[in-house]
Amino acid sequence: MESGYGKPGPPRYVMLSEATHSLKPPPGRRNLPRYYSRKDGGGCGPCACVCLVCCLLLLLFLLFVGAVAIYVMVVIDPQAPSYHVSHFGVGVFDLRPDLSLYTEFNVAVRAENPNAQIGIAYGDGGMVAVLFKDARLCAGNLPVFFQGHRNTTTINVVLKGESTMGSGMQQALLENRHTGSIPLDIYVKVPVVLQLRGAWDLRKMTVFVKCSLVVDSLSPKKKVNIKSAHYKFNVEL
Repeated sequence: MESGYGKPGPPRYVMLSEATHSLKPPPGRRNLPRYYSRKDGGGCGPCACVCLVCCLLLLLFLLFVGAVAIYVMVVIDPQAPSYHVSHFGVGVFDLRPDLSLYTEFNVAVRAENPNAQIGIAYGDGGMVAVLFKDARLCAGNLPVFFQGHRNTTTINVVLKGESTMGSGMQQALLENRHTGSIPLDIYVKVPVVLQLRGAWDLRKMTVFVKCSLVVDSLSPKKKVNIKSAHYKFNVEL
């Protein structure tokens, strides 16, 4: 096709390159800019942002809990209290002809709180029991009170009980009384709450104590000497 001035105009076709087989614009024509639609891939959607914030909050909470746990375990260092029988007295020891036995014992339990910043709250359910050859003779309840930090308190408990003894157990008890070595088992159950400076509850636990005690006498109104004592402790969280 010829232009208005007698010169041929640019061809209206596209030339194919032999080397690359790519489309090339005809001579004298410019490459037109190409515009591509961009997908909205930047940023985050509402759901993703909410999930990210929740994850960050959870991470901060876990870090806070871990820091508090480390502070409590390392700096405060909570320790379980310890208990020992410091006194054993006999108020009543009445062995009856029908093989029944009524007893009243006075037991002093020495409670030690070794913690520097932790007090101990003693709750309901604490008790002391005395057994002879697995037969319970008497029992009594521990009082409800609060023990301060680094404190030693003596708890006096009155134990009362009536039990039925077989002839063999009665004979063994009489023989032990005659030799002056009477083996008794004292069980102590202590439910406590460890409190930081008397304000914040740290941990609830129940302390169990078994004291294998040997005394020289069970005669009423007479001083009883503790010949030996062996302890076993267990803590239930």
